[in-house]
Amino acid sequence: MARRVEEIEREIRSLSDDERIHLSRDLVADLDGNPDPEVEKAWLEEAQRRFQELQQGVVEAVSAEEVFKSARDRLRNEG
Repeated sequence: MARRVEEIEREIRSLSDDERIHLSRDLVADLDGNPDPEVEKAWLEEAQRRFQELQQGVVEAVSAEEVFKSARDRLRNEG
């Protein structure tokens, strides 16, 4: 079996970046299984709530740059 996996890995590495990305997404989706409709509904409701808060000025948006900088700083300080 290990030999077959090695052959598959070699074939995958010969694919283009786009093909590898597509394959990776498909494999992860297969492992994730079918989405739970209740979870999907909860995420949609949460996204709608957050959008409304942004629209109403209840919260302020934070740039991705700021979020990642903060995350990096926190990780550095924890280690």
